[in-house]
Amino acid sequence: MRKMLIDQKFHLLFLSGFGGIGKDHWQYLWSLSNPNTHILQQSDWERPVYHDWESELNKYLRAWPYDNVVFIAHSLGTSLVMRWAAHNKDLASKVRAAFLVAPTDRDCFDKDQAYPIGFGPMIFEKLPFPSIVLASSNDEKVSLDRAKCFSEAWGAEFIDVGRLGHVGSMACLGAWPLGKEILERFLSKL
Repeated sequence: MRKMLIDQKFHLLFLSGFGGIGKDHWQYLWSLSNPNTHILQQSDWERPVYHDWESELNKYLRAWPYDNVVFIAHSLGTSLVMRWAAHNKDLASKVRAAFLVAPTDRDCFDKDQAYPIGFGPMIFEKLPFPSIVLASSNDEKVSLDRAKCFSEAWGAEFIDVGRLGHVGSMACLGAWPLGKEILERFLSKL
């Protein structure tokens, strides 16, 4: 697996979605190819509660001594970033950028579910760091128009990655070379 070019400049913090990262997920595979990474662990991947996930993220960032963190978020992880950024402006200075893949439309998906709790509603506020949103044109968790709307509100660049469903393990992306290329290009601009 090709080593990412950005491993010494940035610290990649992987923020997973509902259920965590499987060994066939592109986030996990990317973490293997870059020594300067961490997958943020949560105590309960199947019954996510925002305040618990926020607490783990804050604990990690408070312990991290540098200001070079890049969030690599997928699905519910993008919801964590959106809400966290609105409520934790003091720690946002440690974050250099956010790579947000397949944002889930919390306004649609939180209504009839017991979990996740507290990740919605959607916040339409500019993020305090550079960001990019990657969305699929056939994602069952967000329409492309809504993903573009989130991107605009967050002040993020937007990329339509084609028909990749929810851009997770079910899409069988492996190490997702296109996503890695987009990440490298995005971070080279910082």
